[in-house]
Amino acid sequence: MLYAMTMNLSFRQMLTFREVMRSGSISEAARALGRTQPAVSTMIQTLEDQLGLRLFLRSRGKLIPTPEARFFLEECDEILARLERTERTMGRISALQSGKLKVASHPAASSVFLPRLLTRFLEGRGELEVSFIMRSSDVIEDLIASQQFDVGFAETPAPRASIRQKDYDLECVCVLPTDDPLAARAVITPDDLDGRPMAVLFGQHRTAIQTEAAFRTAGKRFDKRLELRTFLPGLQFVAAGVCVMVSDMITAYSHLLQAPEPARLSIRRFRPRISNSVSILTPGYATQSLVARAFIADLEAAVERMQAEIEDTLGAP
Repeated sequence: MLYAMTMNLSFRQMLTFREVMRSGSISEAARALGRTQPAVSTMIQTLEDQLGLRLFLRSRGKLIPTPEARFFLEECDEILARLERTERTMGRISALQSGKLKVASHPAASSVFLPRLLTRFLEGRGELEVSFIMRSSDVIEDLIASQQFDVGFAETPAPRASIRQKDYDLECVCVLPTDDPLAARAVITPDDLDGRPMAVLFGQHRTAIQTEAAFRTAGKRFDKRLELRTFLPGLQFVAAGVCVMVSDMITAYSHLLQAPEPARLSIRRFRPRISNSVSILTPGYATQSLVARAFIADLEAAVERMQAEIEDTLGAP
């Protein structure tokens, strides 16, 4: 490999030399390579001049390889094999069959939504390596800004130059037991939930702040029975009749994807609108790989599909 770097040898020179060594003659090598005999002779002479070595002795019209030629053939075989492997690998990467992808997700999307999407993305891509982790949104922001991960899916951060983001303003929905009388209504309000036990996220979370403010504005009692770090365990409490919940859309959608029809909870529109914005995050100072771009396109389509399917479930406001 040092020869190729220090002598500035070309790929064609090495191929030509290897073919001459294999065939044992300039004329046979020229036929195999589809080139003229003088062109092959000139290339071998140029190669010898560049290396400062005699590669062949000419005796009675025959080429006799020198010991240096046999050593150089080993070097050429190694370099050419490496280049051929690289060409095949780059072809697989171009076809999205190979490569690496690092994805970080906030808890709401990490249990069902993104694993299902990644499962589909990996189909037919047996050599693609994926690193998938769950972290809090603020940690994901730092992982993306520092270029440790290719794609992040998290609650929307404040804009910063080191991150590119595509934001989605998703509305929260009310999750009820299927046998709850309120499940017959298309829209649930604080009036309907006055004094009802609620599951909400920790007090500093934007959805908890908005939900409590909606009850306060309506003059209704906000009964925070369960305080959670994520909405996911709240689904079990709702199913058991312990509480109701104004949940983020992704958790509600994941429930619809996973739960069998008889076990599905009722999902209804909640007003006033509670916003839970999420974003697809990518490093601001790095060029996206082909595989990352392909996955981002699938993720964007999946978010839009989720919004459409939730809207169908909710019906007209």
